[in-house]
Amino acid sequence: MLPRRFFRFPSIIVPCLLAVLSLPAVAQDITLGASVQLTGPVANTGRYYRDAYQIAVEKINAAGGVKIGAQQHKLALKLYDNQSDVNLSVRQYTQLVSQDKVQLLLGPFASNFALADSAVSEKYRVPMVQGGGASDQIFSRKFKYIFGTLAPASNYFGSTIDMLKALKPAPKTVALLYADDAFDVSVAEGTRPKLKQAGFQIALDERYSTNATDFNSLLSQIKSKNIEAVLVAGHETEILNFVRQAKSLAVAPKMYSFTVGVPSEDFRHALGADADYAFGMTAWLPSAVQKDRWFGDAAQFAREYKEKYGYDPDYHAASGAADVEALVQAMETAGSMEPQKVRDALTKLKFDSLYGPVAFGANGQIDLPQVVIQVQGDELAEIYGANGFVKQPKYPMPAWNAR
Repeated sequence: MLPRRFFRFPSIIVPCLLAVLSLPAVAQDITLGASVQLTGPVANTGRYYRDAYQIAVEKINAAGGVKIGAQQHKLALKLYDNQSDVNLSVRQYTQLVSQDKVQLLLGPFASNFALADSAVSEKYRVPMVQGGGASDQIFSRKFKYIFGTLAPASNYFGSTIDMLKALKPAPKTVALLYADDAFDVSVAEGTRPKLKQAGFQIALDERYSTNATDFNSLLSQIKSKNIEAVLVAGHETEILNFVRQAKSLAVAPKMYSFTVGVPSEDFRHALGADADYAFGMTAWLPSAVQKDRWFGDAAQFAREYKEKYGYDPDYHAASGAADVEALVQAMETAGSMEPQKVRDALTKLKFDSLYGPVAFGANGQIDLPQVVIQVQGDELAEIYGANGFVKQPKYPMPAWNAR
């Protein structure tokens, strides 16, 4: 028979064991992966996504992270620079899911990137939520793992066309110019029938090469045909070149509107006074009305973003932050970080974000209305929305030498 001292150990060991078991388990990080344009021709817009992803991750972690069951998980971010190269971006997304083993994906900027990269998320069945690609082509393939927070490209000029009809006097002739990438082609394909239905004469309908630097021929046609309204779908550097060359050739229609650039602080700084009168559109403006679980509201998000990065966010940044929030909401709803369960939760998701209400349609895309905006001196003015004119536009645009 063993001495009694051997039977004393359990009374010591058991309480210690219970104490260990009662400690909260260390939750593993949830890693979100993305490839964004940090260098190359579209890096100026790509940085919005890097910065938005980072500030959203930091804000969510500061609030305790992602609650799955009884555990709080911190978010981690794995980012690659695709150098504005689509093929490199595809390779990097493949590495993120096959080698880095990230749990979920955020998107790149630009529709041609999202179009290619979403094939990776579909192949590996890892959901991607992206706010950088709006082309209808992305969401027409019946993919199950791609979700988008930008409005359909085909309707980008929808509110602008409504405004054109309401202008006094309304323009009669319109030029539709667009780059040959997935986003801009979708814009043109959606805009063309809307213009015709609204009764406008499309006097010039031309596609130009992506990253084009010479618009002299197109501008000469606009001038010779005396076209009154010019709609341009392109990326920011293209639009900058277009405006500078319009000034040098003294081409001043009654109005011009651009799919990108106008909401961007850098765009307006780059052009200075020459940005005046330019129309654009946005699905987002910072407002205290848009309530948010982590930032409080959109206005607070804009303040914190500006304080952290030194420049104002636009709708690219707001949609990027909402992408992170959507993945977090989906994980908490699903009670899991498992990709299939998160994907299923995303299809049913409905919540208010700093970007606006997020609820993905059957094709995986949300559809927020575009608000027409205009540069008016030092102000970016909200001009036209769902309920008509918000502020009087500066129209028609004067000649360059009469400003």
